[in-house]
Amino acid sequence: MIPWKLLSRSRTPDNKNELLLYQRDTEYSIRVNGQELMNSRMFGSEIMLAELSCHEIADRKNANVLIGGLGMGYTLSAALRLLDSDADVFLAELVPSVVEWNKDVLGQLADHPLKDSRVTVFIEDVVNIINNNTSAFDAILLDVDNGPDCLTQKENDNLYSMSGLSMIHRALRPGGVVAVWSSSSDTGFTQRLKGSSFNVIEKKIRGRTHTKGPVHTIWIATKSYQ
Repeated sequence: MIPWKLLSRSRTPDNKNELLLYQRDTEYSIRVNGQELMNSRMFGSEIMLAELSCHEIADRKNANVLIGGLGMGYTLSAALRLLDSDADVFLAELVPSVVEWNKDVLGQLADHPLKDSRVTVFIEDVVNIINNNTSAFDAILLDVDNGPDCLTQKENDNLYSMSGLSMIHRALRPGGVVAVWSSSSDTGFTQRLKGSSFNVIEKKIRGRTHTKGPVHTIWIATKSYQ
């Protein structure tokens, strides 16, 4: 078996954790604290995160979409394919090196979505962007950490708390949708979404395309028009 090769490493902005980028032949992996955050062979559910959410706003003109977490670019690329040319997509990524990796060695995986003129990149915590906006977004797509119940960084817990969900609800336009990716199911998070005045659908999606790979969870939560 071909061994993994370490390509790059980068500290998180708080200097508490280190992200590692590995390559094995044509396969890439991003890891933190010994846990894999993303693998280039498993992107089916990341694509579905974009498809399920963007389908809900497909008829909107000048749609504003916020994506939290770049990963290897699969969610961003899928969203761009589905959105009209008049859409604006705001990408929040906390770790600058992840953006640089996607401009360089990882870019070809998802057809270089960062080159699309509709994309604006913020090197910032997505929580700050959500908190600083009211009725601003038609969709918010969150692929932050490994999901509400599988955090590799405890700081991300605030995003999935009741106060975090209230903040998300406020940042969405009427009829807007928040889509959340997770490596596992979480009954408590489903209940928190419902308790935050969202209409909630929970989907089980395979990590790889063609019904293969581990089962991931995606929540599609819609804000009412009233």
